[in-house]
Formats: sequence, structure tokens, C-alpha cells
Amino acid sequence: MESTQKKFSVRPVHRSDRIKQIFALVSMVSFGGSAIFGIVTLFSSGLSSQHQQKPAAAVSQESLLAAQERGYQTVLQREPQNQTALEGLANVRLQMNNKLGAIEPLQKLVKLNPDRVDYKALLGQAKGK
Repeated sequence: MESTQKKFSVRPVHRSDRIKQIFALVSMVSFGGSAIFGIVTLFSSGLSSQHQQKPAAAVSQESLLAAQERGYQTVLQREPQNQTALEGLANVRLQMNNKLGAIEPLQKLVKLNPDRVDYKALLGQAKGK
């Protein structure tokens, strides 16, 4: 009976168990390596994007105003009496120091809203009065 107990109490390591252990170890190491690689890539791209955004911010103000101007003009081609687009176009042109360009939309706004004093004041400023 003792000989049978020894056979069952000490279990020999089979080849398939050894392969499973090796596969599990390789899987854990590769998962850890890919996680570390991803984290390093994330931080390095975050740092490099911070350095690249600084010069772009200075140029973007002019390009943003130009894009807004084009957008308002597109709306006004479809809806020439759109007061929101007229006001936005006038404001953008004033921000771009294009007083002559702001006169036309301001004149339309004054014509559409004769009771608005602020439109009349802006029109006077644009005309240099």
C-alpha cells in the first residue's frame, strides 16, 4: 500500500504541464513588455505634441479669423439677410482691422434694425466718424 501512496503523492511533471508553464511565462512577459512600450510611447508623444503646439497657436488666430470670415460669407450667399451672419462678418472684419470690409455688413444691419444704436455706432467707427 505504501508503494501506491508514493506514486500518487509525488506527481511527476509532465511535458504538457511544463509547456503550459513556459507558455504562461512568455505570455506574461510579452504582455508586460507591450504595456510598458505603450505607456512610454504615450508619454513621449504627449511631450512632443506639447512642444509642437506652441508655434501653431500664434499662426492660428489669423487663420481662424479668415475661416470664420469665409463661413459667414458662405451663409450670406444663401441668406443675404441673415442678421447673425452679418453681425459675425462685421465683427470678424473689425478684429482683422478691415474697417472698409466691415462697412457693408454694418450698413445692412442698420437698414434691417434701424432702432439698434450699437450697429450705428459700429458703422460710424468703421467709417472713421
